[in-house]
Amino acid sequence: MPLTIPVLDDRKYQELLDEALARIPVHNPEWTNFDKADPGVTVIEVFAFLTENLLYRSNQIPERNRRKFLSLLGVPLQPASSAMGLVTFTNERGPQRTITLTPGVEVRAGQVPFRTERGLDVLPVEGQVYYKRKVSNPPQALIDYYKQLYASFKGTQVTDPTPLLYETVPLNPRGVASVDLGEETVDGSLWIALIVRASDKASGDDPFGASIAAARDMLAGKTLNLGIVPALADASRRLAPGGQAFPEGVPLLQYFLPSVPAGGELPASPAERTARYRALDATASSDVLAGPGVVEITLPSDPSAFELWSNLEPLESGAGNFPPALDDSNANARIITWLRISSSAAVRARLLWVGINAVFVRQRAHISNELLPAGTGEPDQAVTLSRTPVVPASVRLSVTVNGKAEAWSEVDDLTAAGPEVRVPDPRRPPGAPAEQATSPNVFVVDPEAGTIRFGDGARGRRPPFGATLRADYDYGVGRAGNVGAGSINTSPSLPAGLKVGNPVRTWGGAEAETASDGEKHIARFLQHRDRLVSAADFETIASRTPGVDVGRIEVIPAFNPELGGNQPGDAAGAVTLMAIPRYDPLQPDAPQPDRLFLDAICSYLDPRRLVTTEVFLRGPIYKGIWVSVGIQVVAGLELPPVREAVKQALLQFLAPLARTALGTQREASASASAPAVPSYPGMEKGWPLRKAVVALELLAVASRVPGILLINSVLIAEGTRPSGDRIPMNGLELPRVLGISVVAGEPLPIDQLRDSSGSGTATGAPGTGGTGVYVPVPIVPEEC
Repeated sequence: MPLTIPVLDDRKYQELLDEALARIPVHNPEWTNFDKADPGVTVIEVFAFLTENLLYRSNQIPERNRRKFLSLLGVPLQPASSAMGLVTFTNERGPQRTITLTPGVEVRAGQVPFRTERGLDVLPVEGQVYYKRKVSNPPQALIDYYKQLYASFKGTQVTDPTPLLYETVPLNPRGVASVDLGEETVDGSLWIALIVRASDKASGDDPFGASIAAARDMLAGKTLNLGIVPALADASRRLAPGGQAFPEGVPLLQYFLPSVPAGGELPASPAERTARYRALDATASSDVLAGPGVVEITLPSDPSAFELWSNLEPLESGAGNFPPALDDSNANARIITWLRISSSAAVRARLLWVGINAVFVRQRAHISNELLPAGTGEPDQAVTLSRTPVVPASVRLSVTVNGKAEAWSEVDDLTAAGPEVRVPDPRRPPGAPAEQATSPNVFVVDPEAGTIRFGDGARGRRPPFGATLRADYDYGVGRAGNVGAGSINTSPSLPAGLKVGNPVRTWGGAEAETASDGEKHIARFLQHRDRLVSAADFETIASRTPGVDVGRIEVIPAFNPELGGNQPGDAAGAVTLMAIPRYDPLQPDAPQPDRLFLDAICSYLDPRRLVTTEVFLRGPIYKGIWVSVGIQVVAGLELPPVREAVKQALLQFLAPLARTALGTQREASASASAPAVPSYPGMEKGWPLRKAVVALELLAVASRVPGILLINSVLIAEGTRPSGDRIPMNGLELPRVLGISVVAGEPLPIDQLRDSSGSGTATGAPGTGGTGVYVPVPIVPEEC
C-alpha cells in the first residue's frame, strides 16, 4: 500500500475558527459581538481559511524532503515484496508418463495465488529420502558380533576392519527435523530411493517388475528437479547482510547414481565387491546450503544406467559403500535406483528437507489488458494502476495511436532516455557519425504506489494526446503471502491426476518500506557495507560466506604469497586471506581447507572486491613441532589431572583455532576433573601469524595451570631437527603439535618422544586416534 504521510497539524478550518473565537474574551474582553456579520469575525474566518491552507502545504514538506534526501543518496524505498516458496507436484494415480509443466502455472493457498517460476518434468515416481545414522556407543559385544559377521570384507591391506554400526532413518518429509551430513551420518550422504508408485502394481510373482522396467525407460534423458531446504538456525552468522551468493561452477553438494557392471553382477573377489558411483550433471538456481533451492539433475539417456546390483549377498546389502538397507520389504520391491547426495568434508551441510519434482513459486496475481487513462501529450504524465503493490519488472505497457499498437519498455531512470525528436549534438564535429541514442519509448514504475510515469519529451517520449494505454502486470499481497506448510494445495490449471503441496512454509512476504526505515540504511550505505575496502571488511565479509563453516580468517594487506621472500607491505594492491574451516574430520587438530571450501569463498568475494585489488586465498602451512615438559606438582594433589591440564593448556595455546572454534573435540579428551584451562589475551582467534614458538613462553603457560609447583624444563623441536629455544613461523605458517609429553621430573628427550610416537606422524596429537579402517554396516533391528 502507498506510504501514509504524517501530518504536522491536523486541525481543520472550523477547529481553527472556534479556537480563535474562544480566545477573544481573554485578549479583548470589550469585544462581545461574535455574530458572523461582525467585521472582526470575518477577518478571523479569512485567517482561519489561510491557516488551513498553510498547514496543508506544510504537512507535505517533511515526508517529501525525507524521500528526496533518500533518493539523492541512492537509497530508494523498497516496495512490498511477494512471498516465495517451494512446492512439489505428485502424479499418484495418473498415467505412468512424464508430464511437463510450463512456467507460470497458478497454484493457490486458499484465495492467495502463487505462480511457478520455471517449468519442470513431473516424473511419475516417488522419492523417499534416507540417511545412515550413527549408532552411539554400541556395546563391545555387539561390535565383536558384527566383526565376525563381516569378516569377509577383509582385504589384503586391511588386517582388522572395525564395523561402524548405523541404522537407516528416513528424513522427515515435513521439514521439522534436520540432519547434519558430516556429524550425524556415517558416510556424509543422503540417499534418495526412486521407487515406482504403489498404484502400478500388477499381478504375478514379480508385481512391480514391468513397472520398474518401464520407469527406467521413462527416466532416461529426463531432468529431475530436486528441492533442497537447508537448516538455517544460524543464518545470521552464515549469511551476508546484502543477500545470498552462489559460487558459480562450484557445487557444494554432489549427486551420484550407482555405476553397476554390465549384467549387474559384482566380481567374486571380496576385495572387489565394492559399490561405485557416477557423478551426474547438476545445475542449481542458488546456493542450496545458504537457502532453499532447486537443483536440476540431468539423468542419463541410457535406461541401463538405472539398474542395481543383482548378486548382492544378504550381509552385503547396506554394508560399506552400498545404499542403505531398508526394513520395509514393500519399498524394497519397488526401488528403481538410488540417488546419492554427498558433501565435502569441509562443508557444513545441515539439511531440513529434500524432495523430488520441486519448483519455486512466487506469490503473485496477473492482471491482463488493464485500460489506463488516455494520453494527454503533456510532459511528465503519470497514471496509476488499479492493483498494488506491483511486482517489480512485471509491467508490460502498450500505447495505441491511430489503431497501431506499440510496446514501450520499463527503465530505471528517465534521465538516460533519448529525446522524442533527434537533433544534432553541437558538441560533435561536422561529419561525425550520429551517436546512437536510446529509445524514447520508455517509462518508469513506482511498484509501491503503482504509478507509471512518462518522459517530458527531452528525456523520454510523451504519450500522444488521445493515445490508448493498456498494461499487463503482476501484483502481490505482501505479508499475507507467508503461509504455513501444506497450505498450497489447489490449482485451477493442473492436469488430471496431479497434486500440489508445499512441504515447508513460504517466506519473504513483507509490507512496503517506510521513510523512517529507509533512513536507517543511510549509515550502512555510507560505510560501504558489503564492499571489500578495508582489512576489517575482508575479514567480516569472508567469514560470512554462505554454505561453508569458516573457523578463522586472517587478512594480510600488501602481501603476495607467490613471491619468494615477500613480507607484508611489500606487494601493493595485493591482499592475502588465510582461511581455516571450523571442522575437518581428517585433521581435527589442524583443519585444512579443500578446493570446494576455497572456491566458495573466492566466488563470494570476487564481485565485492575493488577492481584494482588482487586477492589471494590460501590455507595455513602447518609446521610440525614436538613439545616435552617436566613438571613438579603441589604436594597433596594427584599427578594425572594436573598433567592432563598442562597438556590441554599447551595444546590450546598452540592451536590454530580458538577453543570456541574447535568445539568439544579436545574437551572430550580431557579429564572431567581437570582444572579449567586459562585463556590468553591476544589469542582469541588462535595462534597468531608470524609469531615464533618460544620455549620460555610455553614454560610460562604451563606454570599458570593450577596445581603446578615448578616447571623443571620445556624442550621444543621442529620436525626432525634437534631441540632449541625458538621455532620461527613465517608467512602463513602455524604450529602443529606432532607429539607432546608431560612427565613428573625431568622432561623426556625429544628423540625419545619421536621414537615413541612413530615416524613423525601426528599420533601424539589428541583426536587423531589410530589408523584402523571403519566399515559402515547396518544394524539389524530387534523388532520388525
